[in-house]
Amino acid sequence: MPVITEIEDLRRIYKRRTPKMFYDYCESGSWSEQTFRENMSDFDQIRLRQRVAVDMTGRSTATQMIGQDVAMPVALAPVGSTGMQHPDGEILAARAAEKFGVPYTLSTMSVCSVEAVAEATTKPFWFQMYTMRDHGFMKRMIARAKEAKCSALVLTLDLQILAQRHKDLKNGLSIPLRPSLHNIVDLATKWRWIAGMARTRNRQFGNIVGHIDGISDMSSLSAWAAESFDPKLDWNRVKEIKKDWGGPLILKGILDAEDAKMALKVGADAIIVSNHGGRQLDGAISSIRALPEIMDAVGDKIEVHLDSGIRSGQDVLKAVALGAKGTFIGRAYIYGLGAMGQQGVTKALEVIHRELDMSMALCGRREIGSVDRDILLVPEGFSGHWA
Repeated sequence: MPVITEIEDLRRIYKRRTPKMFYDYCESGSWSEQTFRENMSDFDQIRLRQRVAVDMTGRSTATQMIGQDVAMPVALAPVGSTGMQHPDGEILAARAAEKFGVPYTLSTMSVCSVEAVAEATTKPFWFQMYTMRDHGFMKRMIARAKEAKCSALVLTLDLQILAQRHKDLKNGLSIPLRPSLHNIVDLATKWRWIAGMARTRNRQFGNIVGHIDGISDMSSLSAWAAESFDPKLDWNRVKEIKKDWGGPLILKGILDAEDAKMALKVGADAIIVSNHGGRQLDGAISSIRALPEIMDAVGDKIEVHLDSGIRSGQDVLKAVALGAKGTFIGRAYIYGLGAMGQQGVTKALEVIHRELDMSMALCGRREIGSVDRDILLVPEGFSGHWA
């Protein structure tokens, strides 16, 4: 068993054990990947203020996200095709999150269905949806999420059209899979993954296959998926979805203060400052750089979370200090899942929690609720004032 002390350790194991096409799917952004890189590097520009001679006993990272008790201000973000990163990936990640005490968000484009994840867990999880052209499917999907006792709906707003991701095209990543000769050779070396996929029954997109007329297997899914996302999405459509859902609604993909104000206007319960992990508009600013302006615009009126670029507990601490009430991790837990299954997801959460707890203490704070901007040294103009 290797010694795991940081998320990077998990990434290295994940890279060895997971087929290249799925590793690249996770570890890449759109176009030049500028935004993908800056999501992480911009965190490095922010410094922490060390404080001493402060009682560090009795510390707590416990808080709430949309009224739900959480062990730390971290949720597992929705990640499509998680069940291809590791067999039964969504189920294993959901179980790890439940045991640790943080929310898990299931993607519409999951391999394991919402029913399968609900059957394998004992507490409610969150469900993520895209807006799709097939409104009937969306209504049925919302009804299924309600039946599965999902406690919040995360509506993704920044995927009306799919940006180009060079690695996916070069790897032949498609539905169904049409890998290149290079990837077939690579697959032959990933015996753990192959053995696991041979054992599981979850090999299709369980929320979709069998739930849409004419979509009975992976081959018939391809054409539907290519035209499924709804480019007509507007704020009136968001209102309709909120009404259909009737429960807590979180809007994901907010990167501009004006959009944050609109999210507040349509009655969202929370927003996620996110650029889709750098996988949509390349050249957009990083999420952490966008956060201060959004907090100034709406921070005291709606709960603000942050997604994209978090790889450590210090990243979580910095986001919270800038005003976020919660954060989402995607790649960080996928590394753990691909490396060691459920145990790896738990390890990723443990690493982030340990870093968060220790860094908070060394900044002179004992409770996550007391963390504010005073613990940070932020570069002048960090939030971005381009002419």
